[in-house]
Amino acid sequence: MARTPFVTRFAPSPTGRLHRGHAFSALTAFGAARRVDGRFLLRIEDIDTDRCRAEFDAAIRDDLAWLGLAWEEPVRRQSERMAAYGAALATLRTRALLYRCFRTRKSLLEGIARAPHDTPAPVTAGPLPAREEERLLAEGRPFAWRLSLSAAEQALGGFADLGFREEGTGPGGEHGAIAARPDEAGDVILARKGLGVSYHLAVVVDDADQGVTDVIRGCDLFGATHVQRLLQALLDLPTPIYRHHPLLLRSDAKRYAKRDTTETLADLRAQGVSPEELRAALGF
Repeated sequence: MARTPFVTRFAPSPTGRLHRGHAFSALTAFGAARRVDGRFLLRIEDIDTDRCRAEFDAAIRDDLAWLGLAWEEPVRRQSERMAAYGAALATLRTRALLYRCFRTRKSLLEGIARAPHDTPAPVTAGPLPAREEERLLAEGRPFAWRLSLSAAEQALGGFADLGFREEGTGPGGEHGAIAARPDEAGDVILARKGLGVSYHLAVVVDDADQGVTDVIRGCDLFGATHVQRLLQALLDLPTPIYRHHPLLLRSDAKRYAKRDTTETLADLRAQGVSPEELRAALGF
């Protein structure tokens, strides 16, 4: 039997300029594809229309090309895929796996803050009584669609057989066959006003549609894999192999992030750093 072609992707959000951490992740995925003559895709995850900017979209391509990466065209943009995500949501609604949540995030977290332990409990709001929901809908109150863990567990006959393959390393050293624990995340939001759909839903729909066989990304997203594995099972989508890699840290031992004063690839280029020098510094 012929081996399934290797397909991986780098999927940044255009909410800021790329930094060393992004370069490390992109080079890791690109190198993995090149070693097995596989395919490397670039996907722009721009569903957050409030924070994503066209100038950052263009800068991503510019920075990656400067690094020496090449990818297949056309580049997928999640903002152009809302119909596909809507269809997935409709499937989950039809199966009674979603419920409307009118509660604000603040009110949901108030009870958690009072919990007598350090680890916060997952949010499991549960649907409102039918009459109260009808009243709020009639008032035009905004709501989010949450995935019901209890309904999902019943639909699958439990989570005991829900797992995925980790060929990298999770933040706690996880490796190999991993038992998925979506219950640790609670009833996650899959769609809400102003966003359309959540990252969790969009990524599993796109990975399946693009034939991604290996998801290579930072270990900060290891926890998200548990929720995504549940959605794959509920939507009857294939499960890729996951390869989480350690996060690149700054000299102060903090992770690189767009929201702080992290040095960007554009900064490095302005300082005269060559792509060869940066790749060598990152271990490539």
